[in-house]
Amino acid sequence: MNTSDVIVIGGGLVGSAVAYGLAHQGAKVTMLDEGDQAFRASRGNFGLVWVQGKGFGMTPYARWTRMSAGLWPQFARQLLDETGVDVRLSQPGGFCFSFSDEEQDLRRQRMQAIQDELDGDYPFEMLDRQEVMARVPALGPEVTGASYTPMDGHTNPLKLLRALHAANLERGVHYVSGQAVKTVSAEPHADGSLFTVEGQWQAPRVVLAAGLGNRALAEQLGLHAPVVPNRGQVLIGERTARFLDHPTLNVRQTEEGTIQLGDSMEEVGFNDNVTTSVLANIARRGVRTFPVLAGLRLVRAWGALRVMSPDGFPIYDESARHPGAFVTTCHSGVTLAAVHALRVAPWIGGASEPQGLAAFSGSRFLNPDYRPSHAH
Repeated sequence: MNTSDVIVIGGGLVGSAVAYGLAHQGAKVTMLDEGDQAFRASRGNFGLVWVQGKGFGMTPYARWTRMSAGLWPQFARQLLDETGVDVRLSQPGGFCFSFSDEEQDLRRQRMQAIQDELDGDYPFEMLDRQEVMARVPALGPEVTGASYTPMDGHTNPLKLLRALHAANLERGVHYVSGQAVKTVSAEPHADGSLFTVEGQWQAPRVVLAAGLGNRALAEQLGLHAPVVPNRGQVLIGERTARFLDHPTLNVRQTEEGTIQLGDSMEEVGFNDNVTTSVLANIARRGVRTFPVLAGLRLVRAWGALRVMSPDGFPIYDESARHPGAFVTTCHSGVTLAAVHALRVAPWIGGASEPQGLAAFSGSRFLNPDYRPSHAH
């Protein structure tokens, strides 16, 4: 039997960030990673560190996302110092463009509602066409305006995953690849519970960070994580001359000059294929926003599955039935990586629960009076 202080089930961005934070505290950590046969949202995302608009309908999520964005520079510096891997974090602020006055007005109302709930601690600007053109000259004639916040940024998610794995290995995390996990059991122990995973690994604490696999695993430990897949499709364009210095919700230009276009949301079960109709809509919106993209050659496309709760917000919980069993799940593994490493991991390790975390308990979905307002 392999023993450790904590077993983290899941080696994607969520699990790796939590393992990294735990290892920083000196914990002996085992991380079980299903590998590339899993639905790897960590390798199929848009790379945004995005705050703008998040938390509409759930104020704690606005605070949580804002906190993580604020922690990201410290997090990125730590990874660089420890591994030499620059995750290419850039936080120049981000834009969400409108194509009509109605879109702009709706955006203004939502942004203002979040700012009011946070007592003003949520800076944003609503820009008319002339104002946004002064900052983003490549915009097309159909763009009528935009919202902007200085909180937004982007990073390279593949370098982030590499840096986390390198740092974890350096700190002695026992990384097991190609290990799918279907069973977790708990038995009474002197100070709580002792958890056994797949009959091979034991620890007094276990963290479910298995993405879409969390639903079934949580039920075995008295936790509730009713996550479902939500597909997003992404188009990648060839490298081109720099025309975009800020991340946007639908289009971003990487540090190498390549173009990413995306932001579809589809409920299609576990199908992570691409479809020409959705990709065509993504391309069409991209060209409407930036006509310079019209002649761009596309080099690849992919579909990936988000890990989505019924209201779109994260789930963080410790089992009341089996203390020491935790679940961490979200659809914003890049944005929330910093808070997972620097706030969630210490809590799992025994520190006080971060302020506001109770709002993300999976038990909210068991309350018949809970009326979710889906994350934006």
